Amino acid sequence: MTLSTSARPRSRWPLAAAAMAVLVAGCGAAPSETAQPSPSASPSNPASSSASAASEAAKSTPDPEEQQRMNEQLIKAAWDNDVARARQLIKDGADVNYQDDTQQSAYLIAASEGYVDLLDLTLRNGAEVNAKDSYDGTALIRAAERGHADIVGRLVQAGIDLDHVNNLGWTALHEAVVLGDDGPDAADTVRVLVAAGVDISIKAGRDGKTALQHAEERGFDAIVSTLRAASERVSDSDAQLLRAASAGSADSAAVALRSGADLEARDDNRRTPLLLAVTDDRLEVARLLVFLGADPDALDGQHDTPWLVTGVTGSVPMAELLLSVDPDLTVRNRYGGVSIIPASERGHADYVERVAKTSIDINHVNDLGWTALLEAVILGKGSDRWQRIVRSLLAHGADPSIADRDGVTPLEHARNRGFTEIAQILEQHGG
Repeated sequence: MTLSTSARPRSRWPLAAAAMAVLVAGCGAAPSETAQPSPSASPSNPASSSASAASEAAKSTPDPEEQQRMNEQLIKAAWDNDVARARQLIKDGADVNYQDDTQQSAYLIAASEGYVDLLDLTLRNGAEVNAKDSYDGTALIRAAERGHADIVGRLVQAGIDLDHVNNLGWTALHEAVVLGDDGPDAADTVRVLVAAGVDISIKAGRDGKTALQHAEERGFDAIVSTLRAASERVSDSDAQLLRAASAGSADSAAVALRSGADLEARDDNRRTPLLLAVTDDRLEVARLLVFLGADPDALDGQHDTPWLVTGVTGSVPMAELLLSVDPDLTVRNRYGGVSIIPASERGHADYVERVAKTSIDINHVNDLGWTALLEAVILGKGSDRWQRIVRSLLAHGADPSIADRDGVTPLEHARNRGFTEIAQILEQHGG
């Protein structure tokens, strides 16, 4: 059945303010974004404190011409996706909700252009979530039109109006279909909107057609499948979400969420839907879950997290997806290792090459007394994949002098195992 606006489940999403606080916390708000007390203010001298505060306020309040200049510069920085410049301008007093003569604001620009960090910056600094552009469209409509599923998910978490109709007579769902295509980005976008609870029954103002009818006319098979599934309603939504995550059924996962499933539901082993999707390398489902705010650091019963499991599977696309939401790279598995250690053991060369470029501790020592470099030699096979891993680790700061608990270095292990090529690589790096 089609859910009415009042019936659509929304309670599973965090409160808007709390959600965005969590969402952007990992982005590392600059110290400049936190107001600091004036050093001249003294609790023991109220008059001095008051005068100082007034003086500081006068200094920080730009005159109208300067205010306008900063506002215009903020718009330019937004188009350039210059987040550092935008941050400084906002700190200096630029109005984050300023709209130019075309009704563009930094926030609306970020949404339409897919600038995730800029969007987070504007939301963190008070952007009006339901601000409208010259078409009376919201940021959600703009992002949906362009197929920015990750932006759409962030806006859902921020509490944006899901079913606003612009002056063209279209909702975000209509624009995702009418102005989109049947590619993976558009399909992801529609799936996020469906999972969030948009009203699929709303008819476009111009032609009276639903989003499903538009998708059918255009032959958008993937989107048609999602929208047809959206009319379903399931009772045991948590169980369906867990099954869908493991099986890789993104539409089924969207329906479960639409029906009220907990994004962080747990199975008997304390595994979340995202962890199951990562374990079985179900990227399509994982994208849906991540875009809607699933936790990449949720620990299961054996101390695995979605991020840690990427080191076991070695999936670079999955790692890239989770890196986009700032997972905890320091979290340890049940053996005391970070994700790059099991990846090095298993020969996931592409994964190691990618993750070695992050801030992960290349020289972390697990509970067995082994680093990633030691595991690549001791538990590897010495072939091309492990040679690549050794090169990658060394190139990104792995210390070849770190020995195991018996004092045996990676070079000595390589020689003992007859891994001539790896021994030569280590020798070249002073191993």
